[in-house]
Amino acid sequence: MLDFTLPNLRFIPRLSIARLRPKKTVAAVAALCLAFLSQSVVAGFSISGTQLLDGNGNPFIMRGINHPHAWYNYRTSSFADIAATGANTIRVVLSDGQQFVRNSQEDVARVIRRCKDNRLVCVLEVHDVTGSGEASSAGTLENATQYWIDIAGALNGQEDYVIINIANEPYGNGLPASTWVNGHKNAIQRLRAAGLTHTLMVDAANWGQDWQEIMLNNATDVAGADALNNTMFSVHMYEVYQNRSKIESYISRFLNTHSLPLIVGEFGADHQGQNVDAESILAVSEHYGIGYIGWSWSGNSGCCTALDIVINFDPNNLSPWGALLINSENGIRATSVTASVYSDTPPPQSDTRRCNWYGTIFPLCRYQDTGWGWEDMQSCVGIVDCENQYGDGGVVDCPP
Repeated sequence: MLDFTLPNLRFIPRLSIARLRPKKTVAAVAALCLAFLSQSVVAGFSISGTQLLDGNGNPFIMRGINHPHAWYNYRTSSFADIAATGANTIRVVLSDGQQFVRNSQEDVARVIRRCKDNRLVCVLEVHDVTGSGEASSAGTLENATQYWIDIAGALNGQEDYVIINIANEPYGNGLPASTWVNGHKNAIQRLRAAGLTHTLMVDAANWGQDWQEIMLNNATDVAGADALNNTMFSVHMYEVYQNRSKIESYISRFLNTHSLPLIVGEFGADHQGQNVDAESILAVSEHYGIGYIGWSWSGNSGCCTALDIVINFDPNNLSPWGALLINSENGIRATSVTASVYSDTPPPQSDTRRCNWYGTIFPLCRYQDTGWGWEDMQSCVGIVDCENQYGDGGVVDCPP
């Protein structure tokens, strides 16, 4: 994808614009340049009607899996395991510190690198706001918005690969529609004012399920707050959606009413013991050409262990829900297409390099270059430290 940002203008001789436009004043030329730049400043994903377009302008339909990184940040192999299912998207749980341990800018940068290494589109979400206004422990949408601004250093330049899901299920039940509407309009405007140009994703009210149809009735109003016209929406389908009629009614009405992109950002085969018609969610999503992201790879507890896609993070041990999501007729393997921004990126290969650390072999860290790390459930050494040790150690090749 060509980058038409301001630095490319240095290749144009200073006088060439004046020669080409002899009758334009300096102010008029500046206005033309500003207009050109404002049209091309948005790198990466964009929207066109109900379609999400990738950085090459090609339609992209998410087929993905949620990963609880905030609580299992040491499960770094999960990125490759999820990619191996055929998924083209991973939705990554992050924390801004309001409820859980905050994920640092450095950690988010590593997350994005793992996504890219595995040719996955990276949907990043803040989970601390879940059920706010009803759940007393929930954080605020305002603080979640500030988190994205705080970690902009990890996000800028990644617009081809990252979508910002502003907050997970940010409002519970019993709140006026204006709370959801105005909260998200304010969040979108703050993110744009801070210079973040990524596609933004907004979750529905009512713990994401939108049974009061607040998002269904007000999505266009919220999208209108985005000066870049680059906001999409996500509904979470659990026990409210127990039959195909309900599922198809919601999806078709949203698309026809708003002409904006919609995905099913979370769903499972049951929820807290109540049935969810996951098979119809897969089929209806495929029929209408919208994305879906199943909840979640592994690590659910208490009420929700049936939502584990694999058991104990073992990619070779699919749950019944996981088998449906991945291997059914409208599941991930049958319908997923990798984003075209990765078309020139080969599939990940095993790195046979290791570190001979004073006579003991350790893996090289993939996501840090210095110091010691913890990846794939084992210690690893940064390549810089490995190469700079005293003696005869260093990087060695250890083919399988």
